[in-house]
Amino acid sequence: MGKSDKAERAKERREKRLQEISLLRTIPYSDHQRWWSAETVAVVTGGNRGIGFEISRQLAAHGVTVILTSRDHSVGLEAAKVFQEGGLNVFCHQLDVLDTLSINEFCDWLKQNYGGLDILINNAAVNFNQGSDNSVEYASQVITTNYYGIKNMIQAMIPLMKHSAHGGRIVNVSSRLGRTNGKRNKLEDANLREKLSNIDTLTEEMIDQTVSTFLQQVQEGTWESGGWPKTFTDYSISKLAVNTYTRLMARIFSERPEGEKIYINCYCPGWVKTAMTGYAGNISAEDGADTAVWLALLPDQAVTGKFFAERREISF
Repeated sequence: MGKSDKAERAKERREKRLQEISLLRTIPYSDHQRWWSAETVAVVTGGNRGIGFEISRQLAAHGVTVILTSRDHSVGLEAAKVFQEGGLNVFCHQLDVLDTLSINEFCDWLKQNYGGLDILINNAAVNFNQGSDNSVEYASQVITTNYYGIKNMIQAMIPLMKHSAHGGRIVNVSSRLGRTNGKRNKLEDANLREKLSNIDTLTEEMIDQTVSTFLQQVQEGTWESGGWPKTFTDYSISKLAVNTYTRLMARIFSERPEGEKIYINCYCPGWVKTAMTGYAGNISAEDGADTAVWLALLPDQAVTGKFFAERREISF
């Protein structure tokens, strides 16, 4: 089978799966599946556009109260207004995931007005490469926003997660480009792959050291011979860090007592038609948002530390 035939087959499988998911989305949750209510609060970072906007819409359509955050408050307010005019419980608050003061202000506001949250969707991210580009000019910004921004939010939200029998839910929007052991676009260093894959010995310091080494090589101009992923290198490494951190936090959260559990997973939305891809994607924002919403609302949530795409578990 030639390359074009394989690509065509893959496209057919993807389109068939997306049709299945579209059908699944039309099936309402039954009363016994709905563990949430209008009192359930979801925070969606970067919810003013693209996938974040659509995740906010779908969660609100299911009856969840959504707080979408945006670095630009006026843009966020406009997005929330669109939802409110449609009768949905969506509100906005300014938030910069890299600004400690902004995060602290948001935490205080969230606690005072809602008593905390039940669901966190870490969606805010940046990417400066498109097509066949592979510049690392903005590598520091990409790593800082996509990885450290998510870490900042998770650590800030842990104390605000409401205790319940259903557990708190965290969903990190990630990418297949960040798979440690993917067939393509993987780390060439087998020892590093092994270190990052061993959940028993994995530490936050190991993940931080990996991204620091990459950024150091970018600064020195030696990154191209560093054995890093070949496609969208800076973005791929940021998402590899997110995926690995998701597994680490799942292990840490597993030690929390019953009634205080937090379940954390990550997922790949696919190549979505949004500003981040220059609208060159092959998946709609509606389909791209689907798995995040599905994970956030799973009725029997014992699933944690996993990686998903199109409502199916995939390997890290």
